[in-house]
Amino acid sequence: MGSEKYPYKGIIDHLANRGFSNGTNAWTDTDHTAYTVSTAGEQGFLQLLPIYVDHILYPTLTKAGYITEVHHIDGQGEDSGVVYSEMQGRENTSGDLMALRMQRLLNPPGSAYRSETGGLMEALRVLSVEQIRKYHHTYYVPHNLTLIVSGKLASGTASLLDVVQNQVEPSIVAHGQNQGAKPPGWKRPFVETVSAARKPIAATVKETVEFPEKDESVGELQIGFLGPPPTAFLERKALDILGTYLTSSAVAPLNKEFVEIENPLCTYIYFGEDTRATYVDLPVYVGSIPTEHLDTFDEKLKASLRRIAEQGLDMGRMAMVISRDERQLRSKVESSQGDTFSGNVITDALYGAESGADLAPSMDEINQYAELKRWTNAQWIGLLRRYYVDPPSIVVRGRPSGEMADRLEQAEKARVAAQKAALGPAGLAECERVLEEAKKEHEAEIPTEILKAFPVPSVKSISWIPVQSFQEPVKGKGRAPLVAQGNAELAKHIEQDGTPLPFFVQYDHVKSDFVTVHAYFSLAKLPDRLRPYMSTYLSAFFSLPVKRSTGEKLNHEEVVHRLDSDTVSYEVALGVNSVFTETMRVSIKVETAQYEHAIAWLKDLVYGSEFDKDRLQVTIAKIQQSLPEMKRDGDTVLGSVSAELLYDTSSTSRMGSVIPQIDFVPKLSQELQETPTAVLKDFEEIRQYLTDPSGVRVSVNGDILALKEPRSAWARHFGQALPPSELAPLRMAVDTLNSVGKNPVKKAVVVSLPTIESSFATHTAKGVQGWAHPEYPAMRVAVEVLNATESYLWRYIRGSGLAYGAHCGLDLEAGLLSFSLYRSSNSMEAFKQAANVIKGLTDGSIAFDETVLDAAKSSIVFGVAKSVSTPGRAALMSFINQGLKGVSQNFNVELLEKFQEITKDDVLAVLKQYFLPLFDSASSIAVIVTAPSKAEQVAQDLGKVGFDVEQKSLQVEADEDSEDSDSEESESDSASDR
Repeated sequence: MGSEKYPYKGIIDHLANRGFSNGTNAWTDTDHTAYTVSTAGEQGFLQLLPIYVDHILYPTLTKAGYITEVHHIDGQGEDSGVVYSEMQGRENTSGDLMALRMQRLLNPPGSAYRSETGGLMEALRVLSVEQIRKYHHTYYVPHNLTLIVSGKLASGTASLLDVVQNQVEPSIVAHGQNQGAKPPGWKRPFVETVSAARKPIAATVKETVEFPEKDESVGELQIGFLGPPPTAFLERKALDILGTYLTSSAVAPLNKEFVEIENPLCTYIYFGEDTRATYVDLPVYVGSIPTEHLDTFDEKLKASLRRIAEQGLDMGRMAMVISRDERQLRSKVESSQGDTFSGNVITDALYGAESGADLAPSMDEINQYAELKRWTNAQWIGLLRRYYVDPPSIVVRGRPSGEMADRLEQAEKARVAAQKAALGPAGLAECERVLEEAKKEHEAEIPTEILKAFPVPSVKSISWIPVQSFQEPVKGKGRAPLVAQGNAELAKHIEQDGTPLPFFVQYDHVKSDFVTVHAYFSLAKLPDRLRPYMSTYLSAFFSLPVKRSTGEKLNHEEVVHRLDSDTVSYEVALGVNSVFTETMRVSIKVETAQYEHAIAWLKDLVYGSEFDKDRLQVTIAKIQQSLPEMKRDGDTVLGSVSAELLYDTSSTSRMGSVIPQIDFVPKLSQELQETPTAVLKDFEEIRQYLTDPSGVRVSVNGDILALKEPRSAWARHFGQALPPSELAPLRMAVDTLNSVGKNPVKKAVVVSLPTIESSFATHTAKGVQGWAHPEYPAMRVAVEVLNATESYLWRYIRGSGLAYGAHCGLDLEAGLLSFSLYRSSNSMEAFKQAANVIKGLTDGSIAFDETVLDAAKSSIVFGVAKSVSTPGRAALMSFINQGLKGVSQNFNVELLEKFQEITKDDVLAVLKQYFLPLFDSASSIAVIVTAPSKAEQVAQDLGKVGFDVEQKSLQVEADEDSEDSDSEESESDSASDR
């Protein structure tokens, strides 16, 4: 909202966008707030840093900012504001209600750990800007601030320290603040306050929290234990490993007992850790417990842990778990360095010794693994007893309540009605006037010369990760273009290793300690009647018995154990990065030396798995039990209903989403009991279609030059399975659109969902289809002009407190354009504001200058750089471009030149042609998922602007025997970048 030196709303994000970023962000945890910014290259980062610190330490904190960003009452008497909208979407969810109760039972009165740091709605309604200013004055001070920088700096730390010393520190001194010294009376938050005065749990306490939900079949559970002090790093690592040992896979002891059974007692058990001043908290989360078992589950879990402690651990499996955890950490360091380190540094800043003495030990994880590998069974049992078996705990049960859903709806309606009555016409008019004045105050234009004084860096300042690429020369329309120059070394290495393969493999070489094999199997020929089965097939994929190519038979437990021993990670899903969801992808990541093991596993899992009735029954039962929890989420339901509206039953992702599965899974369970042979035959038929050689594409990425037999290993394992075959073109999302998807007009669906209090919305119209479409560059820049942090949609919608998030999305695979709202307090008003933005830009009544265009183009640079920012991402993008999209290897980077050429007129032309129709009922469709108290009004408002509205209640649908059910297909808002 502006700072002392830069007192203009949104200027920090305008400047960040110019500096190859996608804006700034922040999160608030119980014990800290972290402000984050990431840029592509260091030039923009170093330019931005002093401006960023100025915003954090010396913000404007105006009354107008408080009104729009935190809370206000609008002219209709409704409460709104950005923070208010967010908390409206969260406060009465099961997770938030349970977490708040747990915090208050674990921590003594006066402790800051008892707080709901997002702000409870009733508290936000009486908060004042003066309270916020006082809080900021007390805590946003140099001696309570830690600056964490991670990434690549060409000159080491010299350039960074120069900016800090010559641009950041003088401002601090000018404010009379000593950079490091603590003033008299300063108490270090949490560590030196009443929050640190927590004692061990004296006796077990059990409480039940209700949450609003019409479906009362499954509840949730949270059990709180106290762990060791925050600086007990080895013990904390051991507890993390112990939680993994107990719950990480189908063969983990707690999963075997509670989850992997025909009538699951829950769908997941997760052991967490939250750092606190005196002791770390050790929460255990349990999901989707049948309500008849909710009151007794904690005792069953305790009994199970007690039994494991008495019988001892499987030390062979424990050794495997430790080794795998270490491999995964090394993989994480290679693939997301900044995120990997910043968590440790934040924790050290909060709780570590002020001398910094605790930082190195907190990050010495490789030595911690070495130490834990020497631990005996007795030491592990001692740990389990000390923290989970012997001590008392806090138990919070989350019980769904249809009555509470009705009560909240009625209470909110009554509260708003009373508020309107109390304000009266004059009061409502005054609320409207105050809001409009606040919005006007934000409209002060940022002087162009200030923006232009912040130079846009050169794209040449970004160092791209080099990728060498090579494809096997197979025939077919689906074959990608020849790979670019600069791959001679890789080509020579592969060509020395035997004859060309008769099937499609693309090798992408990057420097790495790991290699990943991805296999994509086309679902184009799969009969539509089998598409709803895919969710079950994918869920069961890694936990079925397997007959290996060697003839060895493995039961499902042996499969899971051996996979965990051999790999870093494994995954099966539809598509990649939310695109190409009409393929099934199997990915296996291993250390380079295990390359052939990955290929052998891929072959055996796809071709050798045995569809065992009992294992499938367990998988189906887990899915069935998790569906009620899934349909409590507004975003999930929105995606599902949108897909029903846009796609036909040949869309695999539509048929596998939450609402059709509510209908399909119980039937499948029954059929498996009554006619198992027929169901098993269906699964065999699925395998037969997806292993059709004309639809198989393989990607290998990692250190290919370190592999002795990159090609012949494939010939050994897949030579028989994949005979020479012409590669068929990929099936796209556009091929599965129904009549509404092909011609989206007039239709609107409003769904009432009792578990939410705000709204989630998607409006859809026709866009452009295909990555090489000539209008794509202009469309992409237009999307960024609208979406960028502090740009038009942000200012007019989030800035007015109408929603927590609003954005336009481009789906190039389906050829659709969308406008979405996330956690909106007034979805129709937000829709109208977005329409006004597009109209205003196209008719010239809203200013659109070159600085906005520059910022949009620069922000796109960040998105492109991020998509190839690690060796694994760069190699994967090389394959997606060539092997799936059929464009050049460096297509994303080449597009940057095309984006730079886009003019203001180009953007206005596509806004007029494509975006204006998005806000006209004659050329768009809408889906709104909202609270029951708002559904009728939303439906009426949509009808007034010309939509043919259908109202649905998700609860009723779940109980109906409906053929044409809904589904979830995520309309990727940035499929374009991928």
